[in-house]
Amino acid sequence: MYWLSLSLLAISGTTAIAGRLRANEHSWNLKNFTSLVAFGDSYTDESRFSYFYAHNGTAPPVGWVDPESFSASDGGIIWARWVSIYTGANLYNYAVSGAVCDNDFTPRLVESGSGSYFDFPAVRQYEIPAYIADSQYTYANGTTFLDIPANETVYSMWIGTNDLGAGAFLTDSQQDNSTLVDYLDCVYNQFDRVYANGGRYFILQNNAPLQFAPLYSLPDNAGQAGNQNATELHYRIEEEALLTNSVYQYRTPYELLVANRYPGAHFAIYDVHGLLSDIYYNPSKYLNGSAPLNVTGYSDVCNANGTVCVESSNPDSYLWYNTLHPSQQTDRIIAQNFVDVVRGNGTWATYWSS
Repeated sequence: MYWLSLSLLAISGTTAIAGRLRANEHSWNLKNFTSLVAFGDSYTDESRFSYFYAHNGTAPPVGWVDPESFSASDGGIIWARWVSIYTGANLYNYAVSGAVCDNDFTPRLVESGSGSYFDFPAVRQYEIPAYIADSQYTYANGTTFLDIPANETVYSMWIGTNDLGAGAFLTDSQQDNSTLVDYLDCVYNQFDRVYANGGRYFILQNNAPLQFAPLYSLPDNAGQAGNQNATELHYRIEEEALLTNSVYQYRTPYELLVANRYPGAHFAIYDVHGLLSDIYYNPSKYLNGSAPLNVTGYSDVCNANGTVCVESSNPDSYLWYNTLHPSQQTDRIIAQNFVDVVRGNGTWATYWSS
């Protein structure tokens, strides 16, 4: 009877929590969308890394305006800028190409324009502090640099491509005793900092299906034909993306509704993994170039040392711009669906509110 009572208590508690989770699933209630604050890596960066590169690793000053770019990692306009174009919302983009969540776990060096080396700026060490500093910056006339009212501003986080990839966990290049749990903890720890600074609406974009990127695809799908470990890397990065995305899906409602980590906050998990997988398997629903649709190759093909690149005359026919980055057409699709997520009716979104 004792064990039966314990079992019934456990079932009752689990049922109560599950009912609470379901009740909160569609409670996103953003009324006006005036500003987007974006964090991430080259999948989101517009031109911030270019400043670091041109200034020997030195960060932009507080109050620096990230200029619009027409040659981002997708070969054109990045998805976050498309969101701003589609909605009229302000864009404050703190993403930096090459970034990971925390350089304490997966640091990566990059060469500057002058030949010196510096760590790729990370979300924890650079992006969040830069946003917080900017949020406290005012012009001489007293107006604030960032227009970020709590009930009209969405904070997006899309980080993991470099954390999971080559030079990090995929190739066992992380720091000693670092695990994927450290990466996941880092993401929520950065949400803590934004929440403490007034953020209340958050969109967590999960990891892309990196196994489909030409850099990590199987050799017979135009992947790493010269890499004898290509098959192992393909399946390993697929496993990493699926595992971390699964944790996101279950940990997010736990942090909001059980741990009460973010009182009064609203979260959406944007399933970019599912969206890009759907493009991969059903390209005719999304790609619109006049050339045959292509989800395994890429539109910008370079020679062996990367000094000469030739882009397809039909880039909108491609899922990928280069071996790792989505094409501009894919970024438009990501942006269109992001707007739906913000409006509370995203096909690829799950919503939770505390």
